[in-house]
Amino acid sequence: MELVTISDIEAAAKRVQDVAVRTPLLLQTWDPRETLWLKPESLQPVGAFKVRGAFNAIATLDDERRTRGVIAYSSGNHAQAVAYAAQRYGVPAVIVVPDIAPRIKVEATRGYGAEVIEVPIGEHEGKARELAAERGLTLIPPYDDAAIIAGQGTAGLEIAEDLPDVDVVLVPVSGGGLASGVGTALKARAPHARVIGVEPALAGDATEGHRLGRQVDWPQADRARTIADGLRAQPSDLTFAHLRAVVDEMVTVTEDEIREAMRTLARKARLVAEPSGAVTTAAYLFHEAELPAGKTVAIVSGGNADPALFAEILAG
Repeated sequence: MELVTISDIEAAAKRVQDVAVRTPLLLQTWDPRETLWLKPESLQPVGAFKVRGAFNAIATLDDERRTRGVIAYSSGNHAQAVAYAAQRYGVPAVIVVPDIAPRIKVEATRGYGAEVIEVPIGEHEGKARELAAERGLTLIPPYDDAAIIAGQGTAGLEIAEDLPDVDVVLVPVSGGGLASGVGTALKARAPHARVIGVEPALAGDATEGHRLGRQVDWPQADRARTIADGLRAQPSDLTFAHLRAVVDEMVTVTEDEIREAMRTLARKARLVAEPSGAVTTAAYLFHEAELPAGKTVAIVSGGNADPALFAEILAG
């Protein structure tokens, strides 16, 4: 299987440089260890890192395919990213989402002009593929695509450039596109750094698979238990191959740890993080013994928190 290369990621960086925010690395002075930097991808135009991959994927399409339109399936952040990128390119977009997707993400996707179709959880990928065939649309998958992986990897390039002596990079893992791209970039540009994938324990399929050296399948109902709605997917063959090659270790965090990390990010870092975006900070705060020591970057992958849930967690 052919893996994404550093050259692919560098080409993607040129394509997305006028769209994706070059998010800063923020040293957290409240941290008594003074070894934590946050990379707030929550500050991207769509509130999550997904804009990097979506824009790169659409940028690589020829004019004919763009004119016909694109389609995507997503629980929310990839949905917004594809809708936003399509709007910027002036092409039609159809997004299929599970009916339990957070309303804030669904409405934001509609706000970018996309046609949104809601289906029961577990059926959104199949429905998107069916509609792609029926309407002649190009499918932009959330992670199982080389252009998506290369686009997400641009975040890793920025980390290597902004903190060349970084020791540890914590990356959320769901379908694995972000970790695949970031890990590839870091192995090429900061090879001394350890890349650690982080998952909710309730959706820890990639962690189990990484330990066993083979993919495992967790039922959708099990993965749906986590509050981190953006981390309920499973790696594909493509992303799992990348994870095996460029992710050094995997760590899982509990639901209570995710909630506490959200509170910490809001109160001390002044950042709004959705549950999926807080898992890396949770790993840093509560799993020090499982992590290598040194300068650590935690990617805050998204900030599209449901307002009611966010208020409930802050009040906790």
